[in-house]
Amino acid sequence: MGLKQEKRDRRHKRVRSRIRGTSTRPRLSVFRSNRHIAAQLIDDEAGRTLLSVSDMDIGTGKKKNSQSGSLYVRAEKVGTLLAEKAQKLSMASVVFDRGGYAYHGAVKALADGARKGGLQF
Repeated sequence: MGLKQEKRDRRHKRVRSRIRGTSTRPRLSVFRSNRHIAAQLIDDEAGRTLLSVSDMDIGTGKKKNSQSGSLYVRAEKVGTLLAEKAQKLSMASVVFDRGGYAYHGAVKALADGARKGGLQF
């Protein structure tokens, strides 16, 4: 594993030691790669994923995983879609887990989209 990945893993473990998701207030976990972004709502007490959304879910037409827009634009759409689905499951508040990534760029865009959709951190 590369040095950059090891540093991210250390940061993520440090954050995860402090935050826990519950069924009433799940953990919003973010995963970002160079091309894609995904988010999950996780109940850590039960050890299960309640909801997951990625930028491949927002494509339309024949190309379901179309690369329309930059990663930041797609990240905001993922956050908004996640918030809409969470509200259908009557979840209004979450604990944000940035996954060891810096809170800027696509990660920040996803958080802003989720807030616009109605989730509270």
